[in-house]
Amino acid sequence: MQLLASSAPTLGHWELTLRLLLAVGLGGIVGIERELREHEAGFRTHVLVALGSAIFTLVGAYGFDDFARQNVDPTRIAAQIVTGIGFLGAGAIIRDGLSVRGLTTAANLWAVAAIGVCCGAGYYLAALIGTAIALVALYPLRIAADMTIDRWRHAGSRVVLDVEPGGLSNVLEAISQQNRRIYRFEVQHEGDRRRVTFDLDRVDAQFVANLAEVHGVSDVGWER
Repeated sequence: MQLLASSAPTLGHWELTLRLLLAVGLGGIVGIERELREHEAGFRTHVLVALGSAIFTLVGAYGFDDFARQNVDPTRIAAQIVTGIGFLGAGAIIRDGLSVRGLTTAANLWAVAAIGVCCGAGYYLAALIGTAIALVALYPLRIAADMTIDRWRHAGSRVVLDVEPGGLSNVLEAISQQNRRIYRFEVQHEGDRRRVTFDLDRVDAQFVANLAEVHGVSDVGWER
């Protein structure tokens, strides 16, 4: 009996190396921005996420040539990357007091995983375009939002306070007593003190002066 030649797809060593290196390069480029801004997941994390996604994709497509191809779905492993990367992204999200940090980094990891899948599948154009769009979203769009949307939305209604430990509750009570609505606030730790940024519905000189007298507040700034 003559055996039929296997029709399973194959991938040369050079093509394999190219796909993995491209995944590492594109993931690293996106991760540099996070590294420069000292976020939780930086350059190496993005490189490894892209590389791992590419390897999983390659394994799903070409790693089972010795098995019956009719029982192998090359997209099954890649599909699990989409949901599995969520666990890693969740680790980048940090709750700091009442503020939440790391959402952009988590979304970035998810996008880098998709770029890695594209590289592993040989979909180079999608990987390159996706990397370019991710870089634009991380840097130019952030600057544009800070200069336009955010400033327009909170123009003249942002106060920044240096608060001693235990003083934040006093500040919140003072704001409530003066019938001001808090749209958003962020807490940053600086040694033993906290720097708290409030976006309010309205701010005037008298309101800022009242906040300066609150127990536990060492300094107040008003962004007009």
